[in-house]
This record gives sequence, structure tokens and C-alpha cells, in this order.
Amino acid sequence: MKKILKPLISVIAIGALSLFINIDNNVSANDIANTCEYDSTSKVNPDYSTMNCLLTETALIYDVPPEIVKAIAEGESGNWRHFDVNGEAIVTADNGIGIMQITNQADYNQDRLKSDLVYNIQAGVETLNKMFKRKDLPSINGGERDVLEHWYFAIMAYNGTKPVNSPIIQATGERNATAYQEKILQIIEKLELLDLTVPHFSREHFQYDSSSKENIKFSVMTYDFDLPYTKSKYFFETNQKVIVTTKKIRERPTTDSLTMGTLSEGETVTITGPFEYEEVSTKKNHFVWYPVKRNDGTEGYVASSYLNYSTSTPVPTPIPNLTFKDVPTNHYANKEIYYLAERDILKGVGQDRFGIGEGLTRWQAVLLINRAKNVSLAANRPNPGFTDVPKDYPYYNEIATAVDEGFFKGTSAKKFEPNRILTRSEMAAVLQRIYSFPAPS
Repeated sequence: MKKILKPLISVIAIGALSLFINIDNNVSANDIANTCEYDSTSKVNPDYSTMNCLLTETALIYDVPPEIVKAIAEGESGNWRHFDVNGEAIVTADNGIGIMQITNQADYNQDRLKSDLVYNIQAGVETLNKMFKRKDLPSINGGERDVLEHWYFAIMAYNGTKPVNSPIIQATGERNATAYQEKILQIIEKLELLDLTVPHFSREHFQYDSSSKENIKFSVMTYDFDLPYTKSKYFFETNQKVIVTTKKIRERPTTDSLTMGTLSEGETVTITGPFEYEEVSTKKNHFVWYPVKRNDGTEGYVASSYLNYSTSTPVPTPIPNLTFKDVPTNHYANKEIYYLAERDILKGVGQDRFGIGEGLTRWQAVLLINRAKNVSLAANRPNPGFTDVPKDYPYYNEIATAVDEGFFKGTSAKKFEPNRILTRSEMAAVLQRIYSFPAPS
């Protein structure tokens, strides 16, 4: 199955405004179905490659990252299913219809939502697009549409901004791993084979009564995170140079094909054409395949998951006003030190010294963890009650925040010992509290 995106986009670009405003447009639905070689009247679920195509093509028409649309369809339908074995649209107890589980949407034809799979997908994508444009939801950074993590609150709103979807559990301050948007991001990681960077939020950012059905009130409407976020893998252009993170280049767009050589991680290859869908229609992949060429002339296919924009994660280099005399240019951690220093996460100990051989005190560890997790240093944090950290201590707020967030504990009930060197065992405990690593089997 070799379905190409570009012709569809160029056809629909003519009169695109009317298509985007009026989803009940037969030309748009028919174009998508024809491009993906799907018979909209069949009343059967298409094979996985065709469904991948339908979801991807629709997402791109609306300038929505396909990774998100496919994950929502997965989460809502369970297995990209729209019809049951009798050819009837699957409708849940709360009246959610079909693959995108469109519920109580008066703007759409209810009968067509059931009978027309492509129309149902369009309704879901348009709803998601509207959520992203809402002004009553928080925004992240510049709100670039091709960055997956920027859709966090739009995904949340697709299911509802109710207490159950709060990013933080109000009672404990812990991350709510069962929130709808968190589950969708987990699907993206699992089936698109991507590592996402989920923003860290604080409990006070979301006001709600856990026993109420009222919507969450957002106390912070704009987040500015300096984190390595993930751009969609569906916008690479022909002749564009990209970085690979896998070792295998395939003969055809499927893992069932022969390998054409071994790639080096970080190797640059050139995109030679539009992406293609999985060749084996019964294999369920969320990703797509790009044809690429190596510098030695070898051509083959690499899964979109394993391609990175060559400028997406630039490595910072030392700048004149940020040069540490005690960090040799050939030091194994040179790049990491400057990366953290330029982002104000781990600072130096003097105007031109990093303190490369010095130990890390407990108060210094508190500061860097707080910065790395981007937590709010609100003055109303509970007093941790340490006699050696009074309220006039220079880093009282930082320590109170770290304790309240559950990152750090005192060395005893009444002592924090901020100037003591942090031990390796203490750092292990801190990291376990933050990341909740599973217990070894």
C-alpha cells in the first residue's frame, strides 16, 4: 500500500477555508477515502494500514499532529474500530459514537456519524482542533502546532476539563497518571515509539472540588517551559536532511523486509520522498515510513519514529559570557554542563567557575531539582518545621517547596542540614520519589 500525502493536500488546498469551516463537505470526505482506497459505504472496519491512512490524512488537513489523532482514536475505540461485527457503528452507554467517540455534538449529523467512518474521524479532528484554539485553556510556550506536548490541554478538553482529568491529584500533589490526556500521551509513546516530555505542573495550578462535577479552574494560563519537546514526525520534506536514531534501514516500508545496512546513531540521511504506510496491512503501526538515502548512496526506509529534525535538539555551545575556566573543553560532561548552565538549572559557584570537583550541598540540590522540575515557588507552602531552616533562611521557600512537592525530606523531623553534602544514597531516594521507578523484579 503506497499512499502519498502531497496530491491530496494540493487538491484540497483549493477552497480550503470552506472545507475547514464546514465539515459536512462530501468532497473532503471523498478525497480522503479515495486517497486511502477505502469504500465509505462498506460498513466494515478497514485494515490497519488503511485506517492509519484515514486518520493521518484527516489530521494533516486540519494541521493537527497525526500522532495525537491516532492515539485518541486508539484510546476511544480500543483498537481503531468503528463498526461491530454486524456492520453497525459502535455506540457506548454515554452515546459516544464510533471510532472518535463523538458524544452529544449537535453540530454534526448523528446518523452520518454512525454510517460514515471518515465523517466521524473528521468530526473528532475538528473537535480537537477547536479545543486547541480555545482561549479559556492554558497554553504552553508559543503554542506551536507541530509540537506534541503543546496539545496537552487540548487533549484534556477533548474528554472534558473535569476534576478526574486534573494533571495533579489535589489531595496528594502527585501526578495524575490516570487523567485522559496522560493516557493518550502514553499511547503515543507506546505505539508511535516516541519519548515525550510531559510538563511538570503544581497542585495550586488547578482549583477544583474533587466531589463536584464542575470544571477545573485554571490559576495559570500560560506556561513557559524550556524543555526538549517533541515535534511531529509527519512534516519532513523531500531532500531534507534528518538525523536517525535507529540501526536499521529497510528495503521496503515494513519490518518484515530485509535490512539494507546498519546505521550509526546520529547519522544524517536525506529524505527522498513522501512518507508511506505499512506495507503489511495486518500489522498495526501508528508510525509511517520515510524513504531515505545515506551518504554512501544506499536507499531504503526508516520508520518515522526514528527520525529527528537535524536542528530540533541543538547542543548548546559555550558563549563568551558563560565560560567556566575549570571546565576543560575535552571534559566528558562539557556539553551537559553548559546545557544546564545556559538554562539556569545548574549554576556555577563563581563568576567564571563551575566548581567541577566540588560536592553538592543539600540546599544546592534542592535548587537544581526545583528548577529542573519547573515548580512554582509559592510563598504559601507549608512550613516544613526545620529548626535549621527558619523563614528568614535565604532558601527557605525553595526548601519548603521541595519538601511540599515530596522531592526531599529532612535528615530528621526537625533538621534539614542544608549545608551538608548530599550523599549518593540521598540522591537515589530523591530520584525515586520524583520518578517512581518500578521495583526491580
